[in-house]
Amino acid sequence: MIASVAAGLLGLLTLSIPVGIVLFLLGFGVDAFFSSFPLTKGLGNMVWSASNSATLIAIPFFVLLGEVLVRSGVATRTYAALDRWVSWLPGGLVHANIATATMFSATSGSSVATAATVATVAMPQAEKLGYDPKLFSGAIAAGGTLGIMIPPSINLIVYGFLTQSSIPQLFLAGLVPGIGLALAFMAITVIICLLRPSLGGVRRTFPFPVMLRALIDLIPIILLFGLIVGSIYKGWATPTEAASVGVAGALIIAAFFGGVSLDMLGQSVLGTVKITSMIMLIVIGASFLNFTLASAGMGREMTEFMNGLGLTPLKTIFVVMALYIVLGFFIETLSLMVVTIPIIVPLVVAQGYDPIWFGILMIVLIEMALITPPVGLNLYVVQAARKSGTLSEVMLGAVPYVIAMLLMAFALIAFPDIALFLPRFLQ
Repeated sequence: MIASVAAGLLGLLTLSIPVGIVLFLLGFGVDAFFSSFPLTKGLGNMVWSASNSATLIAIPFFVLLGEVLVRSGVATRTYAALDRWVSWLPGGLVHANIATATMFSATSGSSVATAATVATVAMPQAEKLGYDPKLFSGAIAAGGTLGIMIPPSINLIVYGFLTQSSIPQLFLAGLVPGIGLALAFMAITVIICLLRPSLGGVRRTFPFPVMLRALIDLIPIILLFGLIVGSIYKGWATPTEAASVGVAGALIIAAFFGGVSLDMLGQSVLGTVKITSMIMLIVIGASFLNFTLASAGMGREMTEFMNGLGLTPLKTIFVVMALYIVLGFFIETLSLMVVTIPIIVPLVVAQGYDPIWFGILMIVLIEMALITPPVGLNLYVVQAARKSGTLSEVMLGAVPYVIAMLLMAFALIAFPDIALFLPRFLQ
């Protein structure tokens, strides 16, 4: 059954069928060929159960928050402010790309939205200031991946929902690795530009008073992050309540900068509906598929297969890592999560690993899938914003940052407290 389901998944995705529909079709196939019970009779109940969750209400709120910030012009102001502070480093404006992506990751919760935002704002500067297009665009694609690691993260909400893990603890666990990855991206950029100064474009410095004035454009985003995350950790609000408060805060910030209009609000709501509908179709389809797989005995078959290999817990983790890296080449990130979590997480937990820690390790591996071809969504988002050059340039530019993600994954395995320190300290 494992081989048949895997082949069916890849085959249907190759036909460019929407992922949510693919998951439903696989569920029907498992029911028809591998189950002696009519599992499709439980379809209605599964659809209702998967969608009737207060936790998932946080998703449209966080999407709307990001849409408001992007469409109101706050992104442009943030990018210009960070330019004043980090463009003196070797690599110049490349660091502003990463820093802006990091700040928007702390509000939007979506990697693709973050990459699209930074790419739209930054790309006009690349040719004007003489930056290498590969490094410049690769840094944007990599920086965008932080959207699913740094809280609030839509993917962490989905992981918590599917594994019944604490979402506040997942948010805390993702904070240090997320910031660590951002710093690693900047460090790699510095090293590359010290070795090849021609790739880094112009290094610019600004008078200190100008840098201080630029902080005015950064303070609202920092306060918004503190409002959302702080209210969750203090116990003042659930993730869903904090998300709604964040939307109100984003509207206030947008109004302060004069970016609120009926057209902006209409486009923000429309964008939110589109993205949320896509996410919910995938989540519901995955819930039905996981129900059919579990009922047909996939979990037992997978456990027997792994036990038959006779692997130690550490070797099991490396096998899981390799599995996610390979699948990440072909399957969109959220789909990869919801399809594999019910099968892989119980196996990992049975080996004695913490589900919160594994969630963060999985997110790092999922991030790699966003910038590895042929399905790396961030690569296509950045290329679309470039409107020139080839996709291969973006792919090559992202390679150093893939290496940084691999190093972070190994660091999490060697030192689990990178992810678990904050949840333990603040619980």
